[in-house]
Amino acid sequence: MGRLTTHVLDTANGTPGRAMRIDLYALDGEARRLIKRIETNHDGRCDAPLLEGGDFAAGVYELVFHVGAYYEDLGAALPQPAFVDQVPLRFGVADAGQHYHVPLLVSPWSYSTYRGS
Repeated sequence: MGRLTTHVLDTANGTPGRAMRIDLYALDGEARRLIKRIETNHDGRCDAPLLEGGDFAAGVYELVFHVGAYYEDLGAALPQPAFVDQVPLRFGVADAGQHYHVPLLVSPWSYSTYRGS
């Protein structure tokens, strides 16, 4: 059964990205449809897959990580506007029978991602 998961690693502090808001969208061309709003747990992960089984289909998705708000909540001194604020990750799912893990490694100054396992 295929599924979509994510997690956040705060590379500036060397900790999981706890309590970060993430929005999940499905895309059809340039039209975006909000599917879910979630928040990471104490381990920087979500308590359940974002999508799985019949709810997970091939197509284009976008995860929007609310990084600026996360660092503000931690009390970080950020410039205004923040250099890294909302991080959109747009990715394609070719085979919804597979596990797609899309993590975010982030600091107030940079971010990276990859397809994990």
